[in-house]
Amino acid sequence: MRRQVQTIQSDRQESTPDHSVGVRQRVDLPSSPRVKKFRQSKGPSVIEKLYTRSSFTASDLPSFRRQETVFILLNIGLLALLLTVHSVFAFWGRPTAALVAVAGVAILINAVELVWVRGLRQQPKPWTLTLLTWSSICLNLAVAGLLAALVDHEDSPYFAIAIVPVLVAAFRLSLPALAGVVGVATFLNLASVDYFFRHHSPADFGEFIEAGISSLIFAIAGLLVSLLVRQIREHENNLARNLLELKQAKEKLLEEETLAAVGRLSSAIAHEIRNPVAMISSSLAMAKRSAIDTEQRDEMCEIAAREADRLEKLTTDFLSYARPRPAETSPTVVLDTLAYVASVCRAHAVERQVTIEVEAAESLEAELDPAQIQQALLNLVMNAVDASPRGGKVRLESDWDGFSEVRVWVTNRGAQIPDAVLPRIFEPFFTTRARGTGLGLAIARNIARAHGGDLSICSNQPDNICFCLRLPAAKVVADEVTKDRHVSNSDRR
Repeated sequence: MRRQVQTIQSDRQESTPDHSVGVRQRVDLPSSPRVKKFRQSKGPSVIEKLYTRSSFTASDLPSFRRQETVFILLNIGLLALLLTVHSVFAFWGRPTAALVAVAGVAILINAVELVWVRGLRQQPKPWTLTLLTWSSICLNLAVAGLLAALVDHEDSPYFAIAIVPVLVAAFRLSLPALAGVVGVATFLNLASVDYFFRHHSPADFGEFIEAGISSLIFAIAGLLVSLLVRQIREHENNLARNLLELKQAKEKLLEEETLAAVGRLSSAIAHEIRNPVAMISSSLAMAKRSAIDTEQRDEMCEIAAREADRLEKLTTDFLSYARPRPAETSPTVVLDTLAYVASVCRAHAVERQVTIEVEAAESLEAELDPAQIQQALLNLVMNAVDASPRGGKVRLESDWDGFSEVRVWVTNRGAQIPDAVLPRIFEPFFTTRARGTGLGLAIARNIARAHGGDLSICSNQPDNICFCLRLPAAKVVADEVTKDRHVSNSDRR
């Protein structure tokens, strides 16, 4: 494996570093595709679903599945625990066959419901949730009352099952509905005590008081849970409302930013076009005068032609920035691309007395569009040549980062970019050159990002200005490519 190093040297006049000349206008363009995508998004967002959801149940399928699973497991667990305690301890006597059958059927129904809930793939319809909730409440209340009657004891432990429908009502129903559920539970509790004493006289009024206290505890628990749930929902609704307002404000800001960007862009274009148009107009007007001689007329026509060329370059650069061509990538040898860019910049480098060196592995390949990457590198190399002092050196190097990217460095000697200028070098229409358009670096970064990479400045020190172009790697070589190098120097002019 080996690298090739090509060198191009010149011997003409010195260039003036141009990183810090006059500054044009600043134009910040928002990411229009994102704005468009944001505006054209269809269907309610998560925020809107949260805000407009029914207070009857959970707002989405996972929440509903978790909530229903907790209630079902609580029901099954209570039934199994109470049946086990009843079987182990003789305080309530032995469980009858009828009691065991009723408890077994209740557990089986809850198990079937659990399987159904865990298998759901979409949120049930509102009428389905209504039917499920009321069926669960009625079933559990009926089971609690029936088991309390089948125990044949004044202190039935099975009435504790009634806490589950009370909690379900507190979570999903209104306060009047919760009061109705608590009332039914209280009636069943008192009725079971009354049923026992009808068959086992005399009646003990204290048992009725105890049953009433149990129902009061259920009512207090249900009320507290209901108030807590409603408070949480109120906070959620307030948060959702604030998020909706924030979303609307964000959309409005994006619209205003787009309009402001269009205004800044229009102002910048007008500013850039006005000068060459004025020069063309004044030159042609002077050339039409009969008082000037042929030499002056030719000079005016030459000025008009130069300004027309400048205007054409400006419009071409702007179209390249505003409507970039989609990248048609293919595995490409990076060294070939760097060598081509160096050869194109040779004349300019010779004129500036700057050396250009190219160093890259022969086998290193990247997924790139050769024409677009050449355009991006030409902008970088020409800027580096212009910013280099007489006798300076511009280096084009490339390697693999060890993962998935190929890095291309363009390094030159010269004065560092001023700190005040550095944050704005990639802004469109920001330039430090008297006759620059300010689109070169912006276009180069757009090209890099269209390839799935990026362009950044990785060094800004005196005599070490370095830009890094990152591209997706197409082929990488595991061996280090520093063993054998071939260096060829071009003829000096």
